[in-house]
Amino acid sequence: MKKVGVIGAGTMGSGIAQIAASSGHEVLLFDMHVEARKRARDSLLKILNRLVEKGRLEDRDAKAIFGRIYFVDSLDSLSEVDIVFEAIVENLEIKGSLFKTLEGIVSKEAILATNTSSLSVSAIAAFCNDSSRCIGAHFFNPPPLMKLVEIIPAKQSSKDVIINTKKLIESWGKLTVTAKDTPGFIVNRVARPFYGEALRLFEEGLASPQEIDQVIKTRAGFRMGPFELMDYIGHDVNYKVTETVWKAFYNDPRYKPSFAQKDLVSSGYLGRKSGRGFYLYKDGKRQSEEVDVPQEKSDLIYNRILSMLINEAVDALYYDVASAEDIELAMTKGVNYPKGLLEWGNSMGLQTIVNTLDALHETYREGRYRASPLLRQMVKEGKQFFA
Repeated sequence: MKKVGVIGAGTMGSGIAQIAASSGHEVLLFDMHVEARKRARDSLLKILNRLVEKGRLEDRDAKAIFGRIYFVDSLDSLSEVDIVFEAIVENLEIKGSLFKTLEGIVSKEAILATNTSSLSVSAIAAFCNDSSRCIGAHFFNPPPLMKLVEIIPAKQSSKDVIINTKKLIESWGKLTVTAKDTPGFIVNRVARPFYGEALRLFEEGLASPQEIDQVIKTRAGFRMGPFELMDYIGHDVNYKVTETVWKAFYNDPRYKPSFAQKDLVSSGYLGRKSGRGFYLYKDGKRQSEEVDVPQEKSDLIYNRILSMLINEAVDALYYDVASAEDIELAMTKGVNYPKGLLEWGNSMGLQTIVNTLDALHETYREGRYRASPLLRQMVKEGKQFFA
């Protein structure tokens, strides 16, 4: 594949364009908004110049990379590309309509790849006359820095499309995992309790955002706590993904969105980008101090959030969303978890996790805290993952 098309000049689209151009491809980057194309052009130039200043890239190489990216103002300009990556708004009708339009522009052999983070790839592909050319390729933000890409075959995807897409992305130095086309795929499904259970603890008045973040960072070893991370991602984005996954699972209480987060979105307190979320920000820096967390509270925070995360990973394996190895790789490389959740379950003790979940279910009587059948089976048989 020589020519790569990218649609959407936001952070994801311009990041994918940078990766492809850095690997020697001619890239045509389209966005219907002139200002978006201009911002992407300025941003890419700034990023490449910064890499030169830091000695990570030769000046001639930076100029060559930038020279391979063409900022086009028409979809028709993509007529000769071998693959198109769309990175536009998370809306099924809009993405599907775009793919349907692209079918009449690109060659019959061109692959149509969606960067959707939570929508059904099969449903997007269904808009096309030849849906076998469609596939999901979910990059993580920021694409040039994050190693992982989730490959999500649609039910209609041909074997050649799956193989060629995976081969291309891996040639860019990325790690790929293959996920079933289910809501949230691997990462956005398994990671929901990281936010959801933290929000639940906060809403119940059991712990503050500062306390929860501190325990998750210092005791569990995460780089960012859930409230810091939600502020960083943006509550509008994070809430939308949660809501999409929840609705896709027919309102399963395990993925239920939080009123506290919805209130922030409604108030315009979107996190770091708006200067206020769960924390206040001044000049982009979070305003907070360390707090003392009593051991009993620390245990509560750690056990509830980790048990829910591990249970979600086990359930993803139970429902064959991905292999155990790909689930571990997705969470460590896709969202920088300190270690794989299945291995974490082994070290915490699978019986301990079942006990924690059963105690929560006894208290709340909610399906939210049901233990995965696979987790119970492993405990019953005295087994561990990867043993």
